[in-house]
Amino acid sequence: MFKRIFLEERKVLIAIVLNTIVIFTMYFPIFKGSQILEWVDHFFILFFTMEALVKIREYGRKNYFANGWNIFDFILVVGSLPSLLMLFFPLPDTSIVMILRIFRLVRIMRFIRFVPDVQKVVTGLGRAMKASVFVFVALLILDLLLAVITCHFYGEVVPEYFENPILSAYSIFQMFTIEGWNEIPLLISERLDNEILMGMTRAYFVMVVLTGGIFGMSLANAVFVDEMTMDNNAELENKIEALETKIDLLLEMSKEKNK
Repeated sequence: MFKRIFLEERKVLIAIVLNTIVIFTMYFPIFKGSQILEWVDHFFILFFTMEALVKIREYGRKNYFANGWNIFDFILVVGSLPSLLMLFFPLPDTSIVMILRIFRLVRIMRFIRFVPDVQKVVTGLGRAMKASVFVFVALLILDLLLAVITCHFYGEVVPEYFENPILSAYSIFQMFTIEGWNEIPLLISERLDNEILMGMTRAYFVMVVLTGGIFGMSLANAVFVDEMTMDNNAELENKIEALETKIDLLLEMSKEKNK
């Protein structure tokens, strides 16, 4: 009975959901520093630690760690264990405490393993990332190139956006997303007195949005989505081939009967 609590995925899922609710609640100002919620969270750490130990003993170390999700769970459990020491040895608000809190938040991600067909999603995501590397690198190079050019010409006009290459790269990437892209050219135009320069500025930033925002980001999205849906396309093609084979067999049988 004791083992079944930790071996049944449904019970583990319920524990993860409850732990997620507790962690979510802990960050409301009214509950911040609540000792009760802290103790409940530590109870869940012990629960997940026992789950890992029971599964290792039940399935064997080799079989347990052969599963990628088990490795992920084990790392989160081990990373969360030091926070139990804070019950007995309170620590000041240091970087160590911050790291322990990050592990607390990342524990919520254990819920992902229970998503239906999550392995297909992860596989498709990996394939899409691999196929999109060239497009992402090209976008990065374009972003850095435009950042340096824009920093050179407009760094003194709008230093809040293009004062240095890093800030400029961030501003250019923001324009790639077409999020309020026209605000920057309008601000530059307000600070320029020359009509010709104002026109050239508008033309330049339209070019930036067209190349990086519309063509570049659209291409990246197209490649990414195409690779993500490849499994569905392959499955559909297999079904069509199987259907065509059946139709051919039926036609042959029909011809033989007519003879």
